[in-house]
Amino acid sequence: MYFRPKSASLLAQKIVLISPAHPLRGGIAASSERLALALQDAGHEVVIYSFSLQYPGFLFPGKTQFSDEPAPEGLNIKTKLNSVNPFNWILSGRAIAKEKPDQIIVRFWLPFMGPCLGTVLRVAKFFSKKPFHITGLVDNIIPHEKRPGDKPFARYFVKACDDFVVMSKSVGLEIQSFAKKEVRFAPHPLYDTYGEPIPRSEARDLLNIPQEVAVVLFFGFIRKYKGLDLLLKALRSTPEIHAIIAGECYDAWEYYQQIIENEKIAEQIHLFNDFIPSDQVRTYFSAADLVVQPYKSATQSGISQIAYHFEKPMIVTNVGGLPEIVSDGVSGYVVPPEAEAIAAAMKDFFDQGRSAVMIEGVKVEKKRFGWEYLVGVLVK
Repeated sequence: MYFRPKSASLLAQKIVLISPAHPLRGGIAASSERLALALQDAGHEVVIYSFSLQYPGFLFPGKTQFSDEPAPEGLNIKTKLNSVNPFNWILSGRAIAKEKPDQIIVRFWLPFMGPCLGTVLRVAKFFSKKPFHITGLVDNIIPHEKRPGDKPFARYFVKACDDFVVMSKSVGLEIQSFAKKEVRFAPHPLYDTYGEPIPRSEARDLLNIPQEVAVVLFFGFIRKYKGLDLLLKALRSTPEIHAIIAGECYDAWEYYQQIIENEKIAEQIHLFNDFIPSDQVRTYFSAADLVVQPYKSATQSGISQIAYHFEKPMIVTNVGGLPEIVSDGVSGYVVPPEAEAIAAAMKDFFDQGRSAVMIEGVKVEKKRFGWEYLVGVLVK
């Protein structure tokens, strides 16, 4: 069942937020840091318990798990958890109990973390001298790329929580297949920590992209489920459109390079195949006219919320929670996960001059995605 948020509590609470955070990098770390600031703005005391070891090296497909950017100001981040060391889980749980929290909010995105987080929560509750509430903030309960052990690990985590907040309703249904507990829904808020946009001409000069061409953006880590291959195939029938591909590849790039060569679209591609630092994100979004998320499966996506922040119309596929975020014909297009449908939407956007109208639609739609709303849903 889904509930609307209650009014913000008048009583300040001590909240422990268990989540990746600096110096770890990535969307979950960035959004959790932003959430901590929003909780503090609402008057709560927040301590973030992050990971000293998040993934063993053999499980991490990227170049590094760590950011070289400075730590965010105004946050109390304790780098404690080790995802594979059971002795650490006990020590971390006891340390969290000593914080005497009123509420624990724990981020969950991958069943691999189930044994660690589920044990930490149980230990914290066992050793605590005061009662507290445990809310799971769940991005995914079963991942897009399934592995053995996903369901028992996820179930172990679910059983340790009192209730849940999800940013995609499909995730809530998956949670309730494990346990009939309260689930509340709040859309993913805006990523508003990347600064203001810069002039499009300046951004294109910085990226060495021609000023006069139509440009779409594919942004973020490249995984098979994100459907970059669909966008590449769509470009074959839209030779007047260029694409910025910006993000580190977690697959074998050779697969995508072969498509580029087979479709003869190399001159349309502007490739930035590396992790994009926070202070450069605005350059890529400012250079583009349209953001494309050609996902084959999804729950929600933080990329949509970056696009809303920079007021860029979007093409998303009708999978998972993406249609909950983008209103078809208002802030963008919702299409089937097919190359032909993506190509048709791109052609309509540019050939029919939809940019100005859809930018106004984005400005209206983005008002739905405030951090205060998520805080109101989360805090018990």
